[in-house]
Amino acid sequence: MNKEILIEVHKTIEPYIHKTLVLTSQAINAIAECELFFKCENFQKMGAFKMRGATYAALQLSDEQRIKGIVTHSSGNMAQAVSLAAQSLGIPAYIVMPENAPQVKKDAVKGYGGIITEVRSTIEARQAAADEIVTDKGAHFIHPSNDMDVILGQGTAAYELLSDHNNLDYICTPVGGGGLLAGTALNAFYFGEGCKTIAGEPFNADDAYRSLESGVIEKNDTADTIADGLRTHLGDINFPIIQQYVDKIIRVEEDEIINAMRLIWERMKIIIEPSCAVPLAAIIREKASFKNQKVGIILSGGNVDLGNLPF
Repeated sequence: MNKEILIEVHKTIEPYIHKTLVLTSQAINAIAECELFFKCENFQKMGAFKMRGATYAALQLSDEQRIKGIVTHSSGNMAQAVSLAAQSLGIPAYIVMPENAPQVKKDAVKGYGGIITEVRSTIEARQAAADEIVTDKGAHFIHPSNDMDVILGQGTAAYELLSDHNNLDYICTPVGGGGLLAGTALNAFYFGEGCKTIAGEPFNADDAYRSLESGVIEKNDTADTIADGLRTHLGDINFPIIQQYVDKIIRVEEDEIINAMRLIWERMKIIIEPSCAVPLAAIIREKASFKNQKVGIILSGGNVDLGNLPF
């Protein structure tokens, strides 16, 4: 890996994505006791950073592969991203979604032309259904987080943030499958000036935290968290990157996630989903560690079910 590769990844997807805003809030800075820079991927096409990785992965396919389409499994945001990326390239998209995925995300997938298969809410059920589609349709499988092309695409959000603010002390992301965190960490290492990468994770789905502690990929027996996008685990491609380049993972309680989500809605007047609030919750929880520092936060997405808000 080198800087030139990361720069080329951004150039490749730039025509297909939005360069999202970076917002600040004096009110939230006062609460967190540090200077925060919010990279607003909730304003990205389809409403989340996943558009970046899905687009880059889809653009790497041969003409023959594109004809047969692409398949992924996702609780929502990667499902939407793959569907929209496929629509923009004029190819089929087959999407495996858990039955308990938010209805707003299922509706969006259908709106982008994705063909949905619903399964039980387990990683094993998702993967089995995706494998079956690969066999039946010949579609190319794009893993939502454990795919190097996806990781490189997701990292372009941090690349843009550091291009605008190259003096950050930290960048913080949520961590679920690990694609965003791994991509962010690579870009922070190559383009940040001593910038450390950290992540926030729910206590109720703390497999990534435990994985860094044990040195092996851990899984969750249950993942009862409002942060529905973080109910998955790391993979063998992104985990070594996270081990090498991520400074630490901070765990947060469910009420801290809800409070951070509400804080952004009320003070910044923007819509974010629960998973997106986890990094701010982490910074506030351990604010003594970040006092007077410059901290970038990747606001990962804004696809929230407005009929099922936690406040």
